[in-house]
Amino acid sequence: MTFEDIISSQFVWGLLLGLLIAGFILKNAIGTRMRFNREIKKIEKEMHELQSHLNTQLKITATGSDSLTKEVSSLKDQNETLRVNLAALQNKPDKSEQRQFRMQEMAISTMREQAPGFAGAWEKAIRQAETEMEGAENGLTRLVRKVVPGLGYSGTRPTGSKTQIIENSSENS
Repeated sequence: MTFEDIISSQFVWGLLLGLLIAGFILKNAIGTRMRFNREIKKIEKEMHELQSHLNTQLKITATGSDSLTKEVSSLKDQNETLRVNLAALQNKPDKSEQRQFRMQEMAISTMREQAPGFAGAWEKAIRQAETEMEGAENGLTRLVRKVVPGLGYSGTRPTGSKTQIIENSSENS
């Protein structure tokens, strides 16, 4: 058998044609597999980038949430402090109210001493208390009044007066 006899055989032509088709199929399979491997690597890289981006976003969100929680807590504390301070300030008498009260207290004590004519004596006592208060707001008397609030006024108060009894009973309560 010679080379020409082998080539002229139908079996050899079928085998060569089959091997040629198998070669093309093998070449396509290898190319497809390489493309799939590249796509898989590309997708894995993209997935890794997305995971790192997601982790970064979660960290940023957690940090922001923590800072907002701390800020809300701080604002709640400030709000509570301000509420307590406001309640305390609303219960404190105003300076002008304290002045008016002291002035009327001095006038009442003067009235008790001069009780014959109530209206005229009351007006006189109020004017006298006003002049004493104005005098007490200046100079040494003012300093004494700031250090010891009850000492700066010269109004006389009888020992057994109702106001002193009321003050003593409110201090004991």
